[in-house]
Amino acid sequence: MREGYSLSLLEERIGYTFQNTALLKQALTHSSYANERQIRKTGNYERLEFLGDAVLELVSSEFLFREHPQMPEGDLTKLRASMVCEPALAFCARDIQLEKFMLLGKGEESSGGRMRDSITSDVMEAVIGAIYLDGGMAPAKAYIDRFILSDLEHKRLFYDSKSNLQEVVQGKLKKDLEYELLQVQGPEHNQTFSVRVLMEGEVLGTGEGHTKKAAEQQAAYEALLLLQSRGYEPDGLS
Repeated sequence: MREGYSLSLLEERIGYTFQNTALLKQALTHSSYANERQIRKTGNYERLEFLGDAVLELVSSEFLFREHPQMPEGDLTKLRASMVCEPALAFCARDIQLEKFMLLGKGEESSGGRMRDSITSDVMEAVIGAIYLDGGMAPAKAYIDRFILSDLEHKRLFYDSKSNLQEVVQGKLKKDLEYELLQVQGPEHNQTFSVRVLMEGEVLGTGEGHTKKAAEQQAAYEALLLLQSRGYEPDGLS
């Protein structure tokens, strides 16, 4: 947990006060931290993530069922999968800076684990599980509604950014699209990639990330915002 980022600050940020704060601390505890401090094997977030994943699936399924009364089961399943996939949950977690509250071991910290989508998405689900155990379904649903199911159009634009950009540039504008790696900085275990995306030579957006894929996603998102300002956007969001 970064200096200045306390459990009480996180409670304030998410709008929920725990009766049992040990649940919240467990939801933030990575196995590397638990191992270093010889905390019991079940003291990390993994069991809470398992529970939170189930709660999230139920709440998001009900939400989509009500929001799209004519959509067939197969399409509902695909839409739900895109909403609660790893990049989407990591994006939602960073909206509330959840990564700064996580408890990581020294090795995981030094290797860039705090910015890894796989960890931040797991913690997002673990917090849901912790809230469910502490207060029941109502506050867990309120948390999901507020931090995952809100502003879905914006979030879908981000985590589907590369495919959305391809649809706009190659499908609608009939132009070529390419990603260019600008530089790679930092040690091998914690690198930062800088990328830009071009449309027939015109720079549409730039991005940075701890993987090339993440940097490309950010660049694509910037490009989509630019093209939206020009009146172009993916069909599913128009």
